[in-house]
Amino acid sequence: MEQKKNVKIVVLGDIGHSPRMANHAVSLADLGNKVDVIGYGESELPHQFKITPNIYHHYLFPCPKIGFKLLNYIWKTLWTSLNLLFLLAITRKADVVLVQNPPAIPSLVISWIYCKLVGAQLIIDWHNYAHTIMALSVGKRSPLVSLTKKIEKTIGRKADYNFCVSEVMKKDLHENWGIRAQVVYDRPGSCFGSVSKSEMHDFLKILGKKKGFEIFIDEKNENATLFSQHSSIGLSLKDDRPAFIVSSTSWTEDEDFSILVNALQDYENHWNNGNNKNLPDLVVAITGKGPLREHYLNDIESRKWTHVKVITPWLEDKDYPLFIGCANLGISLHTSSSGLDLPMKIVDLFGANVPVLAYSFKALNELVIDGKNGYVFSNQQELSNLLLDLFEGFPSNEMVNRNLERMKKELELFGNWNDIWNDVCRPIFDS
Repeated sequence: MEQKKNVKIVVLGDIGHSPRMANHAVSLADLGNKVDVIGYGESELPHQFKITPNIYHHYLFPCPKIGFKLLNYIWKTLWTSLNLLFLLAITRKADVVLVQNPPAIPSLVISWIYCKLVGAQLIIDWHNYAHTIMALSVGKRSPLVSLTKKIEKTIGRKADYNFCVSEVMKKDLHENWGIRAQVVYDRPGSCFGSVSKSEMHDFLKILGKKKGFEIFIDEKNENATLFSQHSSIGLSLKDDRPAFIVSSTSWTEDEDFSILVNALQDYENHWNNGNNKNLPDLVVAITGKGPLREHYLNDIESRKWTHVKVITPWLEDKDYPLFIGCANLGISLHTSSSGLDLPMKIVDLFGANVPVLAYSFKALNELVIDGKNGYVFSNQQELSNLLLDLFEGFPSNEMVNRNLERMKKELELFGNWNDIWNDVCRPIFDS
């Protein structure tokens, strides 16, 4: 009989916003392994995570801030190191530790020390490089960047196994650091899927009653939403409905959100100049939290758009897959500090059968195939042109509708997490 294992998953971030590691946890627990997840509890845990037996979460204590930036960094590193080592020590002895990278400091070092002390295997899951993310804020020449890069390279070589998110990252790890990794592509969890017309109608009728979602209500017709209506012939989509776009962002400097704001301004200008090409109104939902959120929201508010409505809803975990599944298109502004990772936000949209307009970078063609399951842009003008072309005459333009449906059809072949995990990861955890 196959022996079950004790697995610890280290997420030096918010567990609720770490869908890939949550998917690992669910896959391991479904096989009967006991899984202890260590990370921060800043948001609600993923729904699938909460209903799966054998998963136990342990929260790190947030570090209190002190004065100077460098001193605060040293203090936070010491605090987190002791906190993480304590939680690793008091939870059940692990057979395997799976640690998310980035960040590398101190999670890689502490996880490696723990594995050596208890005789556990260490597996690193490379989502990106910690040193390239750090370089965005402190500069490439900073000693902290050099130190972080050295730690990633050293511990990566010492790990028993390495996973990574793309083929170009696998190649880079091997050629530059001598680290052999196996690619585990992100795929949506079981909660994602195509949303039918009736599911959208029922969901938006309920959601529209909540604060911040009133735009989806049709105040003149209780049997209708912004997009759909019940009549004597049954449920149908409205002929004058707006187009619906969803974008998710962390509102940080590594995503140039001004590209989307300016593209939406171009869209509004086409209406105001009488060159609207028979365009629909746009409803743009932007999800996420981050430091630059208020800056951009103030900018959007000051523009006083008439034909573009922007909302920034906060969604419960169970509502998110349904909400994005109602969209006609998704937009990703993720640029990647290394050029080697792939954005989970696109994976979620693909899981809901929603085509994506995505900012171009090195690894993106492993996920978004230009013209097939979405389109790629490199600047504001290209994004603006895509929005104007893709929605010309929407929703009555049959050519536009066929193009959107063609891309949705392509996404039915996108695959799921379980198939990839069972093929790549399960043999390693079973060994």
